[in-house]
Amino acid sequence: MRMTARPVMVPGIALAIGALLQVNVGGQAAAGGGQNAGPAPGETLSESYRGSQRDNVEYQKIPPIKVFDNLYYVGPGFVSVWLIPTADGLILVDTAQEPYVDHVIDSIRKAGFDPKNIKYILLTHGHLDHFGGASKIQALSGARVATLEEDWQLIDATYKAPANPNRDRALGPVLKRDMVIKEGDAVTLGKTSLKVYKLPGHTPGSPSFEFTVYDGGTPHKAFIFGGPGQRNGVEGGTQFLASINRLMREQQDVEVPVHVHSWLTTYPYPGGGIIERAQKLAQRKPGDVHPFVDNATWRAWLKIAQAGTLKYLEDEKAKAAR
Repeated sequence: MRMTARPVMVPGIALAIGALLQVNVGGQAAAGGGQNAGPAPGETLSESYRGSQRDNVEYQKIPPIKVFDNLYYVGPGFVSVWLIPTADGLILVDTAQEPYVDHVIDSIRKAGFDPKNIKYILLTHGHLDHFGGASKIQALSGARVATLEEDWQLIDATYKAPANPNRDRALGPVLKRDMVIKEGDAVTLGKTSLKVYKLPGHTPGSPSFEFTVYDGGTPHKAFIFGGPGQRNGVEGGTQFLASINRLMREQQDVEVPVHVHSWLTTYPYPGGGIIERAQKLAQRKPGDVHPFVDNATWRAWLKIAQAGTLKYLEDEKAKAAR
């Protein structure tokens, strides 16, 4: 499965704070795509990828990051794509969208892996920025593409929707319905198993995944929350609140929250987004706590999301009553 050894391109992560306005995390010069590259005043670096620099294609092309022994970030800056290597092949979680799909493929290679060895592509929900590259990567690898039935319906509807130039530029070839997963399933490859949860609210499905990551061989419980923000009025808010309450009951012991975006816009994550934590990881010394192992922040975020969703529902119900 492993290609000829190639270093994971992490050095750009370890940037001094004073340099962030001149160089982005990928180590590119300030003039990315003819624009000033760097966070706007008041933005964090992670936030800039979903904020002021969202449409700066070159700025978005960050290098791959080895986060754990068996977990790599291989996406652009604004949306996460996670690579999970196993003894029997690769699992990819989400795929980004055009014009970033070739960047994802190249990042997998730079991390030292062959994208043709991807066996499963797991989609956290049926929004374009998460599934737009799936058909192209599936054609390259022959991987099975899996998500919940509700999210397959969203994907199907996207391709059937009336033409929209902005959306259509981000779409790859049509993704044909493939593998339907459901609550309680386990996607297993080699000795790696991801348990499937249905946690709706962001979409009617929003599959989420529990699995184990390793830091120098030490195991940690990881969890990918597929849709960490409510949408769609009272119905979506009610679903999302139920999902948050379920996580508070069942997943208080998550050590590694694995985010689907470098920065969560609805309920920003305390203690920094993916890029800030990757900077700390690049500067980590022997004996230091891994910056992505953070149960306290996970529990704090659940409380923030619960309170925010209650307020969202109050507002949406007031709108509906007018």
